[in-house]
Amino acid sequence: MKKTALSIQILFLFISINTYAQLTVDAELRPRFEYRHGYKTLFPDDVDAASFVSQRTRLNAGFTNEKLNFYLSLQDVRVWGDVPQLNTADENGFSVHEAWGELLFSPQWRAKVGRQEIVYDDHRILGNVGWAQQARSHDAALIKFQKNKFEAHAGYAFNQNGEALTGHVLNVNTYKSLFYTWLHHDWDAIGASFLFLNNGLQFIDAENESNTETRYSQTVGSHLTYKGENLHLNSNLYYQFGKDVSNKDLSAYLLGIEANYKISQKVNLGLGGELQSGNDNGVPANGENNAFTPLYGTNHKFNGFMDYFYVGNHMNNVGLVDLFAKAKLSASEKSSFDVALHYFLGAADIPGTDSKQLGTELDFGYSYQFSKDINLKAGYSHMFASEGLEIIKNNFDNNTNNWGWIMITIHPTLFKTETNKTNP
Repeated sequence: MKKTALSIQILFLFISINTYAQLTVDAELRPRFEYRHGYKTLFPDDVDAASFVSQRTRLNAGFTNEKLNFYLSLQDVRVWGDVPQLNTADENGFSVHEAWGELLFSPQWRAKVGRQEIVYDDHRILGNVGWAQQARSHDAALIKFQKNKFEAHAGYAFNQNGEALTGHVLNVNTYKSLFYTWLHHDWDAIGASFLFLNNGLQFIDAENESNTETRYSQTVGSHLTYKGENLHLNSNLYYQFGKDVSNKDLSAYLLGIEANYKISQKVNLGLGGELQSGNDNGVPANGENNAFTPLYGTNHKFNGFMDYFYVGNHMNNVGLVDLFAKAKLSASEKSSFDVALHYFLGAADIPGTDSKQLGTELDFGYSYQFSKDINLKAGYSHMFASEGLEIIKNNFDNNTNNWGWIMITIHPTLFKTETNKTNP
């Protein structure tokens, strides 16, 4: 026992005195209560509202030295009560969220491989979906180059059901393959990114195996930012082409712009709009699909917090025009209030009506930082639906649609070695 304790002490001593190594262990506990009465879709008659507490628990460990960055994130995602108190086994909520290694070849070149979050720019096309308790991660390999204010990344992922002796058909609900390149450069106040993404989706023809294949679409575009003393601007422009999974020709686009102005240390105002192209009457015509899909972005961040659009829904539909205004008030160093107003329209014709109006959403949020490790957030949202949204969601019950939530995040650092940075 004394030998074991001595060995652990020697290990910690070695890590602490090693100029080029650092170990950090932290944890996260994030329970969230939600009341859903029209979240994601219009509330129907003769049912009760949903209310529950979901929880994410994570244990993270990161190690770095002069040649390696290594990270491991284990997580458990559950709903309170989804298993009994005397359970012998949990639901499938425990998983490896991230497990990657990054090899540092030189100050400019590095390679990263393993399960990892892939996030670029404002999360519009590639994001980690941090609002979702499970979040999003990819099994991928990346090559990175960075010099001065220029960065270039290339990433590749190839997915299979499991090990096999023959065949390569994917039955899991994810992409078959993914390849992208991302370029970014910063100037004094301006930042510019370019993205090319090749997305392969598995098509399975149960009647004719010879038609089973991977079908590829391409997304190309840019993200531009301007950061002045008080004025911040950002814009997105993306175009999609190639084939969708049903083998239709794809021709779709996204255009977005947002301006934020800091009136004072406590007040920030924002104004913007986004257009995602769609199909007239919500159906691809003449073998061409004009509906843009934001792929693997953090869609909860955009188009209203009630997730009526592009969060597991509204794909290959009439598209979306989102005109919005927002404000943030910092009441103190620890607390802030947010409010956002969204006005939604279809980007293409809606069947059964001459109007393109979908509705108006009002989002409220509050955040309070108890301490460095503890944060409280709460929110309330209300959707005022128009006839177009009733048609798209096939719900004409005319019920109130609202959603409320409260969430606490506890994120302590459990262990951290001190690294001597004085030596090269």
